[in-house]
Amino acid sequence: MSAQPTALPADLVEAIDSAVDADTTRLTDIFVDLHRHPELGFHETRTSGIVIDQLTSLGFEVHTGIAQTGVAAILRNGDGPTVAYRADMDALPIEEKTGLPYASTATTTSDDGKTVPVGHMCGHDAHVTWMLGLAKLLVDLRESWSGTAILVGQPAEEPIEGARAMVADGLYDQIPVPDDLVALHTMPAPVGYVLAVPGTRMAGTDQIDIQFHGVGAHGSMPEAGKDPVLMAAEAIVGYQSIVSRMISPSATAVLTVGAVHAGNANNAIPDSALVKANIRWFDAGVRTTMIDGIKRISDSAATAAGMPADRLPEYTMKGSSTPLVNNDALVTQLGADLASLLDEQHVITAAPPVNGSEDCHELVGPHESIRVGYLLVGVASEKVFTDASEHGTPVPSPHSPFYAVDLAAIPFGTRVAAYLMFDLLGVRR
Repeated sequence: MSAQPTALPADLVEAIDSAVDADTTRLTDIFVDLHRHPELGFHETRTSGIVIDQLTSLGFEVHTGIAQTGVAAILRNGDGPTVAYRADMDALPIEEKTGLPYASTATTTSDDGKTVPVGHMCGHDAHVTWMLGLAKLLVDLRESWSGTAILVGQPAEEPIEGARAMVADGLYDQIPVPDDLVALHTMPAPVGYVLAVPGTRMAGTDQIDIQFHGVGAHGSMPEAGKDPVLMAAEAIVGYQSIVSRMISPSATAVLTVGAVHAGNANNAIPDSALVKANIRWFDAGVRTTMIDGIKRISDSAATAAGMPADRLPEYTMKGSSTPLVNNDALVTQLGADLASLLDEQHVITAAPPVNGSEDCHELVGPHESIRVGYLLVGVASEKVFTDASEHGTPVPSPHSPFYAVDLAAIPFGTRVAAYLMFDLLGVRR
């Protein structure tokens, strides 16, 4: 049986594969270095410095300091499509427990003054590495394509703030508006697998800080104070009725309280308590119901405790993102084209949406004509699945302290990134 035609010319595919093989040692070294030196959102100074140095040395037009640490680089190569590729750069305040020889032992001071561990437990170090490998391929194989390639190093994806911050800081004053925006993310599947699914892929999200005010007092004299810890506790219990009683069971709604901070002493009632909540949703009406419910329940708890109207809880809306929706035509094309270039059985083109969230699509900003394609790339070793099966434990997923990118995923992800970009740019046949 004759071979099926692929989306890219055979000689270009061979050139990409050979170039990636030749560059794997360099890229692996970059990945290991990034993994050892993770940085939190809007603090990715070392990481962005590496991106800037690499892209500048390759001849890209590089714009820096967008939303503090963001980078946007342009490579113009004649007439043709304009395609943007985004890699997020930030890590998480999670202690790594992978046991890898290059595991992070980094700590930093968080914005609230606490010492916290830092680890690349979501694979953003791989994302940056793939982008740097792609950059070299675009330059080395520039005779094979035409158009304009844009590479975006985005800060602060984890707090869901970086993409909107880059747009607000004038991203599109410095780069042309692309026709397409593509991004890859790691997933806990074997190396060699890609998920390319059209339509709605990830939930919208909002981070909400609820600051309860009270009146401090000695622990032996609770009647002299107004206890914000009790207000917060009552409100948190009340929040549980929002999803279960205010929203249809057929709708997707997640409300999580991730942190509560109040006081420092065992025997003192503090004068404030901070509740940090997160909501996930696909329908804007569900979002409104959850936010209104949080405010109503919190205000009621404070009022019941005797707080006056001018001392009711304060609400700070922090990182937020709408649901991530892949462009149907774009991702259908990319899925079919990847299936022709990889093992067809390893390219998954149908899967339900997930309640995780992303903000790469917020880079579109006001330019609604930009088509978005967000694909997932398997990065787990076979041993991970064998161990999970033998021990009856789950496969580590993003944000787990045990989540690890297998080194074989470095050349594979670079290859996938290149296939996508060359597929969308004007290939010279």
